[in-house]
Amino acid sequence: MAGNLEKVNTIIDRYKDNASALISILQDIQDEYNYLPEEALREVAKALNTPLIDIYSVATFYKSFSLTPRGRHLVTVCLGTACHVRGGRRILGEIVKKLNIGPGETTEDRLFTLETVNCLGCCAIGPIVVVDGEYYGEMTSRKIDPILEKYRHLNP
Repeated sequence: MAGNLEKVNTIIDRYKDNASALISILQDIQDEYNYLPEEALREVAKALNTPLIDIYSVATFYKSFSLTPRGRHLVTVCLGTACHVRGGRRILGEIVKKLNIGPGETTEDRLFTLETVNCLGCCAIGPIVVVDGEYYGEMTSRKIDPILEKYRHLNP
């Protein structure tokens, strides 16, 4: 990533050494790399003259940040009460089987990352699966393959 630190520094420069912009800087870095590489966090700490532990504290506090490489497409399965009662665990099991990864993992080709949440607030149309922010309600096992195929064929 050494050559890519230029991108990190360009992102940092947009915020003009404003330590209060840390979350915005981390969001931009994650948008660029799809996770927060250690080297990038070290560079942010150095540029903002902030202890690295403080940078890590923010990066690990917010669930939206990831310290490990993520897939191009984020698949989120709701396991809240309403979704659970309507088969959310079964849907999760099907996706685990289709992608050959568990929750919190990324496929070897870095195409998909699978996550679970406790509630998405769409209880009336559960079970819910969200892929890259697009909600799929009343999910069934038969709907999983077409949805995953759609994202397999999207351009990066």
